[in-house]
Amino acid sequence: MAEIVSLADAVRELVDDGQTVALEGFTHLIPHAAGHELIRQGRRDLTLVRMTPDLVYDQLIGMGCARKLVFSWGGNPGVGSLHRLRDAVERGWPAPLALEEHSHAGMAAAYAAGASNLPFGVLRGYRGNDLVGRTTVEPVVCPFTGEELAAVRALRPDVGIVHAQQADRRGNVQLWGIVGVQKEVVLASARTIVTVEEVVDELEPRHGAVVLPGWVVDAVAVAPGGAHPSYADGYYDRDNDFYVTWDELSRDRDRFLAWMELHVLETADVTEYRRSLEPAGAHR
Repeated sequence: MAEIVSLADAVRELVDDGQTVALEGFTHLIPHAAGHELIRQGRRDLTLVRMTPDLVYDQLIGMGCARKLVFSWGGNPGVGSLHRLRDAVERGWPAPLALEEHSHAGMAAAYAAGASNLPFGVLRGYRGNDLVGRTTVEPVVCPFTGEELAAVRALRPDVGIVHAQQADRRGNVQLWGIVGVQKEVVLASARTIVTVEEVVDELEPRHGAVVLPGWVVDAVAVAPGGAHPSYADGYYDRDNDFYVTWDELSRDRDRFLAWMELHVLETADVTEYRRSLEPAGAHR
């Protein structure tokens, strides 16, 4: 059953150096607060997994937390490249970064296989391009039709981390709005941390919501604003200016490190992080 703990305690107890860690959330509910806590606690040599690595992974990579990235698209949504990711891949700064790139469909199939406790996922894809030579995929023949399909190894992270709107006091979690593979990553992972906007006495049923029962979650941590600069449906909007500003400040190593020192390393938690942004936003 899930325990309600501080985010610092959850990361300290459940995430170790060298593990495979997936932080998932699609468009909104991206677990930035959890990524910042990984950075504060100095986790190293992580294999980071995410279907669409964006700013939080740029920060983790730029702060030397990662040795490998398993992904299906990487960029600053609507703006451009991830400059810390590119620096790591192209110049080995702050450390070399190995890549395992998939299609979105391949990643989804791999997560679904992991969630189902199967060794691999199957899909039609990885044909007519050079991706098959740059990733982990094998051909498999359907025993019923003879059709050749692509098999991707199941994703089974050591730790899965997601952000949601609410949890109740028993550790059951509810998230709604645009959802991605949060359910699958929770079921596929050996251990799971969920950060939430708030803890409520009872979860109110919502149309189209995803409910994660407490027995599949190890730790729930309250982190109001923990998805910033992405948004949490029903709580706050996307900080579009932050994404634009990140493109500029993340191009320069010194400016990036100074920003991370001020807003992440010198803050104790998400509340202090949000407060640190108030005087000048992300433009420092």
